[in-house]
Amino acid sequence: MSANASALLSTPLNALHIALGARMVPFAGYSMPVQYPQGLMAEHKHTRTAAGLFDVSHMGQLRLVGPDAAAAFETLVPVDVVDLAIGKQRYGLLLNDDGGIVDDLMFFRVSEQELFVIVNGACKVADIALIRERIGQRCQVLPLPDQGLLALQGPQAAAALARLAPGVDKLVFMTGGDFDVDGIACFITRSGYTGEDGFEISVAGHEAEALARKLLAQPEVQPIGLGARNSLRLEAGLCLYGSDLDAATTPPEAGLNWAIQKVRRTGGARAGGFPGADKVLAQIDNPATLTRKRVGLVAQERIPVREQVEIRNLDGQVVGVTTSGLLAPTIDKPIAMAYVEPALAAIGTQLHAMVRGKAVPVEVVAMPFVPPRYFRG
Repeated sequence: MSANASALLSTPLNALHIALGARMVPFAGYSMPVQYPQGLMAEHKHTRTAAGLFDVSHMGQLRLVGPDAAAAFETLVPVDVVDLAIGKQRYGLLLNDDGGIVDDLMFFRVSEQELFVIVNGACKVADIALIRERIGQRCQVLPLPDQGLLALQGPQAAAALARLAPGVDKLVFMTGGDFDVDGIACFITRSGYTGEDGFEISVAGHEAEALARKLLAQPEVQPIGLGARNSLRLEAGLCLYGSDLDAATTPPEAGLNWAIQKVRRTGGARAGGFPGADKVLAQIDNPATLTRKRVGLVAQERIPVREQVEIRNLDGQVVGVTTSGLLAPTIDKPIAMAYVEPALAAIGTQLHAMVRGKAVPVEVVAMPFVPPRYFRG
């Protein structure tokens, strides 16, 4: 084993991945399964038609506890934390003082005095340090490094999980709670990163493998690696932090205004008060000030358009760059996300992606590329 490989962290499911024949790769400082013997395409299609089990234990999990926790956390994100009902989950964005996205995250209202937060694996050390520095005096910031995190995704996920955790199928999208999964205590939300119905399951690390084996014993469920996780999330129009979002990109540039509730916007009861608020709210109020916007692209030829590909207008001028891209298994077309000049962001705009010197025709399309199937009741 190289010094580099030995420095990688491993999740509680590492031995199981190896036993299942996974090809392991470095990801966010961890050794993670990129695919299993059935291969990326089969894993992707299985998740879209049945149920796929993902190891996402590299993600950061933490609790914010105290009577001031929600109000404190709201000072770090441009979203409505204070009014989020107990038992519900919301998407959030950590911003820097220039309005750039430090990370995107999910947070859940456990009680009046507690939030459960999940941040991206590659950002978790910096995120936790930032949260402690900014609001550690106002609430307890309690990382959960010994927790595993699994995601069960796909149209048959609810049927498979409900056999082991009766009542879990009553949850709707972005709600959750504590469940006994065949004798294992879990915290489950009905959410995920594939565009499919599904669940994210937080479990004590020492019980993660037992839980995974119980789930994989269900006829609908197969293990799925990072490769298919990426193709699924891109088809669903979901951003990958570090590729489609970064500290130099604001929420309006990224097309994430939907994540900023009216109460936090200009004229709202708790407008502003978050890092970079002046810039972000000015961009929302006057979209003409934006210099770039995130768009979806579909290539008109069957040539994959990857990330960091130059986008040109029909006159050959550089107008943007892709941030994610691949051949989408579900629709069998090359798709990509890119940032382009706002004047070229309208649906139907014709552009060129420069793939190895060849100008590949691409069209701006609405996202998601594949319709979501979240369960809303």
